[in-house]
Amino acid sequence: MRPFRQTLPTLGARTWIDPVACVIGDVHIGDDSSVWPFTVIRGDVNHIRIGARTNIQDGTIIHVTHEGPYTQPGGQPTLIGDDVTIGHGAIVHACTIGNACLIGMGARVLDGAIVEDHAFVGAGAVVPPGKIVRSRELWLGNPARPVRELDDRQVEQLFYSAAHYVRLKDAYLSGE
Repeated sequence: MRPFRQTLPTLGARTWIDPVACVIGDVHIGDDSSVWPFTVIRGDVNHIRIGARTNIQDGTIIHVTHEGPYTQPGGQPTLIGDDVTIGHGAIVHACTIGNACLIGMGARVLDGAIVEDHAFVGAGAVVPPGKIVRSRELWLGNPARPVRELDDRQVEQLFYSAAHYVRLKDAYLSGE
């Protein structure tokens, strides 16, 4: 963890950051969350907020946009809710992700996109700028499109994934 312009990231209780992850600047990560190896979370030109019990897996990049002539006023932060799983190698850029979502391995969620609560963006999918992934939808492809609604069991699995990573980071914190 390191500061940018004298702003240091802040962490909630029982949060685990792998020693080879890089968390910079105006970033807050909530209670019981985890950030895995080789992840970069860069809150330099805007802020990043990550909720509780959220896991950011290996090699993920999370960034923001600045205010400028080709961006919206104030730029665009990145906001990630509670109980979210972001898979290995994903890129999450200047967007909003709701609660209990899963962003698959290698997926991209781009500027101004919104992923509502209980949604699933599949592995390798690219959610274009400004798109809205509705609650309980599965989006696949490049560009990503909705393919079907999640059933109750699949929504439960979103919570299971987050809870599994809370247990795993607890094992890392305890040295087990």
